[in-house]
Amino acid sequence: MSSTEQNPQDQLQQTSRPTSITKPTTSPILQVNFSWRKFESLVSEKVEGGGSPKPLYIVDYHTLKIKPRLIFKSIADDSTIGTGTLHPISINADVEIRGQATELQATSRIKTQYMHLSHNFSDTDKPVPMTWSSDCGFKTWDFVCLDPNQMPVARFAANVWAVKKVGNIEFLGERTAMSEAAREEIIITGITLFSCMMLRMNNILNLFGMVSTPAKVEDYRSPSPSGALDEGAKRGVEDGAKDRTEPTAH
Repeated sequence: MSSTEQNPQDQLQQTSRPTSITKPTTSPILQVNFSWRKFESLVSEKVEGGGSPKPLYIVDYHTLKIKPRLIFKSIADDSTIGTGTLHPISINADVEIRGQATELQATSRIKTQYMHLSHNFSDTDKPVPMTWSSDCGFKTWDFVCLDPNQMPVARFAANVWAVKKVGNIEFLGERTAMSEAAREEIIITGITLFSCMMLRMNNILNLFGMVSTPAKVEDYRSPSPSGALDEGAKRGVEDGAKDRTEPTAH
């Protein structure tokens, strides 16, 4: 057998042998701790094995104003990555993410349901609506962020009775695992939303802000290409056709 010829079994082994192994990417879990002395929150990355958390961002609270303001700064270079502005009457909040302005708009007068427009979670040059919902228990208040397909991308588990340990931010999905900009957006909007709800609980003037008409997420959704119906619309059409074909009881 010549040196250029190979045993078929050796060729099979070389073909089936993986060239590389890609390690799965996981999103970090962040913890938010509040300091009463500095009147600011420290956002740190949890370290596996119980090590010391890695500080990432500082949230500076300017509450002694007519419009309370949150300033988010990166510890790495002390740059401002965003701001959140609350209002004494309106139940909405203004948000700025890396110089790009958006608004946390209430989609319900009573329930904790909000939305904001996002460029970081969009696959085009147009922003997409992200929605926030919540579930409150005796000890925790969970804020969940959903993408335009109603898939969860993050969860902010806030401690209702906490004095220092505000809560944890857990990122879900591939987008937040790969994109630091997407994670920063969640941090800014999530903590701003939590602060907005805390203000609503302690400010009677926000009751007047509930009078305005809530935002509608459907107004910000892009129409399906070529007039195609999405799954919800398809089910509506099918149910309507079924009702028309069923005999009416006399």
